[in-house]
Amino acid sequence: MSKKRKNKYNHYTEDFRREAVRRSEDPNVSAAEVAKDLGIHPGQIYNWRRQYKRLSEKQFNSMNGVDYSMEESEEIRKLRRQVSDLKEENEFLKKATAYFSRDKW
Repeated sequence: MSKKRKNKYNHYTEDFRREAVRRSEDPNVSAAEVAKDLGIHPGQIYNWRRQYKRLSEKQFNSMNGVDYSMEESEEIRKLRRQVSDLKEENEFLKKATAYFSRDKW
């Protein structure tokens, strides 16, 4: 398991976070013990565990230690709104085309 260091803050790899969560779910070991073994604060394991359960595996997708899941989900919401607007516009244009093509003949 590798840990990545960047600036004064610790940024952990996806594998490191997954392994920490997996170890902490062992009923024979507490999250505090796992945290001590890994050299991290116990609260971090609880955060990762909560995020993992709440947001699924996408929460753990990262690049260079930076989590992009919030940015990605905002982009998805934006694109869905855009698709919806384009569908409405397309329906309007279909109706307008049908209306104006009837008048020509």
